[in-house]
Amino acid sequence: MSKPVALILLNWNTPTHTANCISSIMKHCDATQYDLIIADNGSTDGSLALLKAQFPEHIYIDNKENLGFAEGNNRALSYSIKHNYTYSLLLNTDTETDEDFITPLVQHLESHRNAGAVQPAIFYLHKRDLLWNGGSYFSKFFGVTYSKNQKSRQNLKDVEKVDWITGCCFLVRNEVLKHAGLFNEQFFLYYEDVELSFRLREQGHELHYFPGTKVYHEAGVSGKQSNKNNEGTLSPIIHYYLCRNKIWFLRRYGNPIFAPVMILHNSFYYGALFSYFFLRNRRKKAQYLFKGIREGLITPKSSIWP
Repeated sequence: MSKPVALILLNWNTPTHTANCISSIMKHCDATQYDLIIADNGSTDGSLALLKAQFPEHIYIDNKENLGFAEGNNRALSYSIKHNYTYSLLLNTDTETDEDFITPLVQHLESHRNAGAVQPAIFYLHKRDLLWNGGSYFSKFFGVTYSKNQKSRQNLKDVEKVDWITGCCFLVRNEVLKHAGLFNEQFFLYYEDVELSFRLREQGHELHYFPGTKVYHEAGVSGKQSNKNNEGTLSPIIHYYLCRNKIWFLRRYGNPIFAPVMILHNSFYYGALFSYFFLRNRRKKAQYLFKGIREGLITPKSSIWP
């Protein structure tokens, strides 16, 4: 195995986005740096066959069912580790590039041995002058994860140590994953990247935001739906996973000293969100939100982290 990077794409019913992503990578990135691995999460629209026909030269993993972002990517990460790649690069399928972003990320990790993983600057796909993610952080006081964007940051030139890296795009050392483990599959979708980031940092690895290269992200393609029954364009189940997994994360990584403030802040937020859904008659979203809060609070830690 001569190539250092296993570039992983997880497809689920998004063949057009995935094909556009693959085409941009093949056009702009150095092919000697990576093998492209497309994992399919049980797509029901013929995605796998379409992509294989269009790009037969790449590696495909058929997960057979929708395993979620965490386990779906873990199948490909396990392949990467088993086949002795030095690095794994996770990339959302609703991204594109207009430059070789892989080589600069590899060079960064090679020159910063204390960094376990690195992410590039991520701009909006359809507004390419606007920054979607310029480094991600965690407020210990309020128990809030957030990312810097175009409005919150002016200097885009400096490398920064960050609290967590987004699963949208990051390069990680496989040796680090061997010791820290892969994504927590109990999370299924959302916050799995934050949880993994905190585990990496617990083991002494720095996480870097490197704005010397970039990708473009459409954002939220898999969570969108047609506006049915007044529920809006975002799938109601997204609120379930976001809420449940955030509470799980805070139960393990939140600082107990700030627990009263975190509880007050998040109670106000979820109360306001529930009221909004109620007033807009978005009953399914309210139900999923309540379910997320309930399971977030009562699920035993031993079930979340076996």
